[in-house]
Amino acid sequence: MTDRRDSAVVAVDVGSTAARAGVFDAAGRLLARGSHPFATARPASGHAEHSSDEIWEACCRAVRTALRESRVDPASVLGLAFDATCSLALFDDAGRPASVSETGEDRWNVIMWADHRALAEAAEITATGHRVLDFVGGAMSPEMQMPKLLWLKRRDPARWRRYALALDLTDFLTWRATGRQAVSTCTVTCKWAYLAHETPGWQGDFLARIGLEDLPERASLPDTALPIAAGAGPLTEASARELGLTQACRVGVGLIDAHAGGLGVLGGSDPATFDRRIAMIAGTSTCHMAVSRERRHVPGVWGPYRGAMIPELWLNEAGQSATGSLLDHVLDWHAAAAGLGSDRHGIVSARVAELLDRHGPGFAGSLQVLPDFHGNRSPLADPHATGVIHGLTLDASFDSLARLYYAAAVGIALGTRHILDALNERGYAIAQLHLTGGHATSPLLLQLYADATRCRVVLPEEADGVLLGTACAAAAACGLHPGLAAACAAMLRSGREVAPDPRVAEFFERRYERFLLMHEHRRALDRAPPGDDGGGVAQAPSQRA
Repeated sequence: MTDRRDSAVVAVDVGSTAARAGVFDAAGRLLARGSHPFATARPASGHAEHSSDEIWEACCRAVRTALRESRVDPASVLGLAFDATCSLALFDDAGRPASVSETGEDRWNVIMWADHRALAEAAEITATGHRVLDFVGGAMSPEMQMPKLLWLKRRDPARWRRYALALDLTDFLTWRATGRQAVSTCTVTCKWAYLAHETPGWQGDFLARIGLEDLPERASLPDTALPIAAGAGPLTEASARELGLTQACRVGVGLIDAHAGGLGVLGGSDPATFDRRIAMIAGTSTCHMAVSRERRHVPGVWGPYRGAMIPELWLNEAGQSATGSLLDHVLDWHAAAAGLGSDRHGIVSARVAELLDRHGPGFAGSLQVLPDFHGNRSPLADPHATGVIHGLTLDASFDSLARLYYAAAVGIALGTRHILDALNERGYAIAQLHLTGGHATSPLLLQLYADATRCRVVLPEEADGVLLGTACAAAAACGLHPGLAAACAAMLRSGREVAPDPRVAEFFERRYERFLLMHEHRRALDRAPPGDDGGGVAQAPSQRA
């Protein structure tokens, strides 16, 4: 093990809109942080794209800022690791960006995780019934990579033949930093239908069945994936210069951002207690990460994945595709939110708190929100699901915004309970939510998660669990700690807890019953004939008399 004195590691997290970097010491203390934004292109409905070059530049700027703020000697930075969204990056045979965009611009060579262009391909893959689907909750999501790759092949066969390398965004960053294709077990197991618990992990009959038999050539698929925190190699001379580090810095195999957060809040726990704990990484969307020694198949929940977050354990991964983004949407949508400024969430949440104190949790009346505005990732595995709002009136006041915002937040929390119920039916007994991400800064959401799920919400001592989990991978890869488990034990600590309020238990039970009823009604309406599609004008009741 490397001498810890004055040694540090750098963790880089690439989210949906920006790259963030943190400098950590061997005890897991965050010394400084930096961030830099990058663009998202939306050339068509359902499409969302990034530039890998722009993302790399954002990473370099974020790292240089964090180093400058930390005043750490770059020579003392022994390890580096990346996490990122599960986005898909494409390159040609010279390693240059190759377009994934309808525009044809090579600049746009990354399909963002939230891109839903491949809905039809996802449904088609699900219809095969292949056994790999048993390890993604029974249904292929359009947020995974196989549907997106199939869409690319079908859309433009000539462009498809240009591709020579396809990487999950995390693995691209590791490749760009080291010059080595060190593909993570986390990325390919969770998003590429790779079965890490089998040899071989790639299922050739599955690729042939869905029309991607040439994917090993087009994507340069490695025979095997590497475990999280394995050594990917030193920085290249060019990447060391761009990042402001030295070639003595070793790069660790990284992981998906949500999985980094899961590692950052659960990695130091006693494995005997994992069945009673779940990690929640909540920001734009929410991921729910449950691990177990047992292999558990949960309908509508991704996995079970072997070793995709914590070595030797099985991961079940659930999620809600729109949580923070739904609350943003409510504010974008309501006229009373105009002019609230950059702290609009804080202003509305403060009014919600006043109304709660005065009237209790029923202050929103019958208003209730089904939060599936971007589909239902779990536990229904229905990307076509839509949101529902019950109880709207003509009131356009600021308080009507507060009521709608609160109802949407309640719906988000009840969606988490829906997921926990599915997990608990298959052997879990979740009693603690280990929360990190943007939602951890919201007193409203913290209490709602506790009250709606009847679980204790546990916050990490270091608020940024995503960066901290990635820092653990960096510390293990460079030998600052002797392995990932040791790094987590040394660097992770729990902080304060939020308990459910027993006085509101009955209210949330009734709300949850209504929540489930709204799901039933939405599905019934979706199955019903849409009405007159023939161009005729329906008569009002008085005209039919």
